[in-house]
Order: sequence, then structure tokens, then C-alpha cells
Amino acid sequence: MNERPEAHDPVIARRLRLARLARLGQRLGYLTFVSSIVVFAVGLSTGFSDGIATALVALLVAGSIILAPAIVLHYAVRAAAEEDRAAES
Repeated sequence: MNERPEAHDPVIARRLRLARLARLGQRLGYLTFVSSIVVFAVGLSTGFSDGIATALVALLVAGSIILAPAIVLHYAVRAAAEEDRAAES
């Protein structure tokens, strides 16, 4: 009887879904920042055209919009899990 606890507890199941969403948001946010570094390097080597500058700004803004809530969600899920562990002991 090796059942997963999230199979019966909707709170744990929801927390796991939110943790997956936070991980996805962090990966996507960091990917946009890495992409902006690449675009910046291309801009440095070829000269900053309007398209490169626009792409750079768009990547930085998108990365910030995606990454900030993902980090907050990650810490919220982690704090909730730690609070549950503390309440159990």
C-alpha cells in the first residue's frame, strides 16, 4: 500500500501543481534572461539596430514579468510545506 499522499489530500495535490507551475515559470523566466544575454552579445558584435534593441527590452520585460511571480510562488509553496512539517512534529 504505497499510495501517494496527494491522491487523497486536495491541499497537497494543489501545492504540487503550484510547485510545478513555479518551476516552469522559473525555467521560462531564466531562459528569457539567458536569451537576452545572447541578444545583447549579438548587438555588441554587430551593432545595435532597432530590432535588436526592441528584442532585448522585450526579453528583459517578459523575463521580469514571468520570473518575479514564479519566485514568490516557489517560496510560498516551500513555506507552506515547511509549516506543515513543523505542525506534524
